[in-house]
Amino acid sequence: MEIMKFILSTAVGAALGFGYYKLIGCPNGSCPITSSPVSSTIYGAAMGLFLGTQL
Repeated sequence: MEIMKFILSTAVGAALGFGYYKLIGCPNGSCPITSSPVSSTIYGAAMGLFLGTQL
């Protein structure tokens, strides 16, 4: 059950990271994290995993 918490929190973080890119993003490309959908999704997944370990 513990592994499911990590998988779910990582997936939710990745979805939120991608959603942030799509809804807010960085229109001029100067932002290192939010200017690319890949980097934004990876960052969101990492933050989701980090928060999932804290719960």
